[in-house]
Amino acid sequence: MTEVLLGIDIGTSSAKGVLTLPDGTVLATAVRAHRPSMPRPGWVEHDADRDWWAAVVELSRQLLTGRRERPAGVCVSGIGPCVLAADAAYRPLRPAILYGVDTRATTQARELSDRLGERAVLERGGSLLTSQSAGPKLAWLRRHEPDTWAATRRFLMASSLAVARLTGEYVLDHHSASQCQPMYDLAGQRWYEPWCDVVAPGLALPRLAWPGEVVGSVTPAAAEETGIPTGTPVAAGTIDAWAEALSIGVRKPGETMLMYGTTMFLVQMLATPVTDVRLWATRGVTPGSTSLAGGMATSGAVTDWWRRITGEDDFDRLSGEAAATPAGADGLVMLPYFAGERTPLFDPDARGVILGLTLRHQRGHLYRAALEATGYAVRHHLDVFAEAGAAPGRLVAVGGGARGGLWTQIVSDVTGQPQELPEQTIGACYGDARLVGEAVGLVAPDTDWARTAEVVTPRVDRAEVYDDLYRIYRDAYPATRDLTHALAARQHADSGDRSRVSGPDPH
Repeated sequence: MTEVLLGIDIGTSSAKGVLTLPDGTVLATAVRAHRPSMPRPGWVEHDADRDWWAAVVELSRQLLTGRRERPAGVCVSGIGPCVLAADAAYRPLRPAILYGVDTRATTQARELSDRLGERAVLERGGSLLTSQSAGPKLAWLRRHEPDTWAATRRFLMASSLAVARLTGEYVLDHHSASQCQPMYDLAGQRWYEPWCDVVAPGLALPRLAWPGEVVGSVTPAAAEETGIPTGTPVAAGTIDAWAEALSIGVRKPGETMLMYGTTMFLVQMLATPVTDVRLWATRGVTPGSTSLAGGMATSGAVTDWWRRITGEDDFDRLSGEAAATPAGADGLVMLPYFAGERTPLFDPDARGVILGLTLRHQRGHLYRAALEATGYAVRHHLDVFAEAGAAPGRLVAVGGGARGGLWTQIVSDVTGQPQELPEQTIGACYGDARLVGEAVGLVAPDTDWARTAEVVTPRVDRAEVYDDLYRIYRDAYPATRDLTHALAARQHADSGDRSRVSGPDPH
């Protein structure tokens, strides 16, 4: 019987699954949409049963039902780092607190940083404590929801919830753990118990495994629910961006992935560890590997916001209007900080700003300004990577936004950098299939499934206008920071979130 590989990825706005042969040939794909909830300013949550586990169940059944091939293994990746408090039976006790787009724990990040020491945290964990870090969110839960904390026996992310429900094993991969600052020792590749006791005293932490390591097999109960045969090997999985980087062949030092999605994420592979206060240093996907990463709080989220504000359901129509607008959107510059900003600013109370508006600007101008804002933010990140001593080399673009043409062209024009577009753009689930294929011995370790379909080349005649507007973009944030912070404080006060009125995360 033909053996196939099952990969599933749980994203911010949808979950995707793929069934492949061991040579990377895609047999079937499936998508399931969901939407995060935002009950208060700065809060972004998922219902883990409805948005995470139900996705695993439905996508597995959709991909496997009626097929004669037998899955040789399954791997699930997902957004992260997230914090899901669960009981000993892996039942959620509250909605999952999402990654850096959820900024509720800035006070805890500041307090932990003061207690442990900024320099010590950076040296041990590779990154400062910010809204991206899982540790402060656990500390927030202890302080603000003590009853939930008292009942908490398991700390899960999207990938580890899937592993737990499929196998009964309490496991987290090393990469995800390396985003659980300050609890993980980056050099030692282990939980750092003294700081775990500070952040989450008494909580049993998951055992650690590498993303492509088999950590258990599908139980009879999980098989009945998902349709995945009993005994199928399950790999640990990891956070989606790193699985996606693997899916497109970003593996060698200097190679960098740009992931166009609800947020924009950048991952660069390194030969040796590099730390910088403006970025995240993490473990990679393979044993001992290391990487440097950055992530915007919004990207596609802003373009989707503009689509909803205008009542336009057709992205192609908006893109056409933007394409007909001159480079620079006739003098508009947007700061895309509609949900605060993660790297390199680490400012959850940053806010969106649109500079240069006049009565002659139309919706196409604003849509183009939103796309160009992503370009400016990517250029800012690439500059910071270089300043950290890790200048990016080959850039590979992936994600839903990389398929439209205009967006990637604008980013290349703004940055002056070419971007490779791979043939296969399914996403992280394709990397999951690749991971579990290697884990069960069906895919050789050095095998690369990626093929380049197109190279987006920057247009030199746009360079001068974008150089000028990029300088304005960089100047606009410090020039408006105090004003946007004052507005953010008012928003927190109006929402009743008194824990955030005292000010933003200083990092």
